[in-house]
Amino acid sequence: MSSGEERHVPVMLRRCLDLLEPALTRPGAVVVDCTLGLGGHSRALLEAHPQVRLIGLDRDQDALKLAGERLAPYGERATLVHAVYDELPDVLRRLGVPRVDGVLFDLGVSSMQLDEADRGFAYAQDAPLDMRMDQSTGISAAEVLNTYAPGELVRILRAYGEEKQAKRIVEAVVRERAREPFTNSARLVELIRAALPQAVKRTGGNPAKRTFQALRIEVNGELRVLERAIPAAVSSLALHGRIAVLSYHSLEDRLVKQVFAAGAASTAPPGLPVVPERYQPRLRLLTRGSELPSEEEIETNRRAAPARLRGAERVREEPQP
Repeated sequence: MSSGEERHVPVMLRRCLDLLEPALTRPGAVVVDCTLGLGGHSRALLEAHPQVRLIGLDRDQDALKLAGERLAPYGERATLVHAVYDELPDVLRRLGVPRVDGVLFDLGVSSMQLDEADRGFAYAQDAPLDMRMDQSTGISAAEVLNTYAPGELVRILRAYGEEKQAKRIVEAVVRERAREPFTNSARLVELIRAALPQAVKRTGGNPAKRTFQALRIEVNGELRVLERAIPAAVSSLALHGRIAVLSYHSLEDRLVKQVFAAGAASTAPPGLPVVPERYQPRLRLLTRGSELPSEEEIETNRRAAPARLRGAERVREEPQP
């Protein structure tokens, strides 16, 4: 296994640090890395802000172990927790942290998960069809393929993979699984190639990409988790705390955009001559739309290519009930 140093290049690192920095200069500041991975962003945050305390969350126990080794020099400044990012409120409650000053999400599949062949995330190499970010719980991608009703598989491929050929692929999957259940990724890639029309195969890279994305999102409940996690993270921010979110496909980015836009809008009934404090926006947007990585970064780190970054600042406390 190659070291985390060799294979992990944090995406849009400088811009993430810049977005969070104004919130992390105050004494006793706490920042949460909700998607710790191999700890690249976390290490940079600890390095840039010597007074900051970091809380790192990850559902992948292998990643936690490697990140723990990488962040060991920072001692008690780094608290690492085995948790999914929608569990942030529970984690903060257990740690006795009422509010945090910064929150970072780097969504999607990590470098380590893509690089470890036996995890089944990558369509470019044959591996067991697992795709669980936390291998101690939940159902695998193979179980999804072998047991879900055809209509449900079509829905998943369309909704999570934006796959226009979902029906054609699922018909082939259902035929094949009746003959022999799916266990490995290579057979699925081969089936998808055979099922798609020639014209479709000539565009958009590996034809299995969208199906693998859809299965991964379903197996890990990524969008359902994200729907809970982003509002929870916003609610955990102290006044003038900041949140930065890196997304890697349009479904994630749309969800983040909706939460941020709702927080940055006034909730006042129309026609009020003066808007009372309780109706004022609670967020200020820090990015115009979503920001993209530079061409230079994409050249040196291909995994940065689909990244979209959004940031927001908490500008109003929650109204008291």
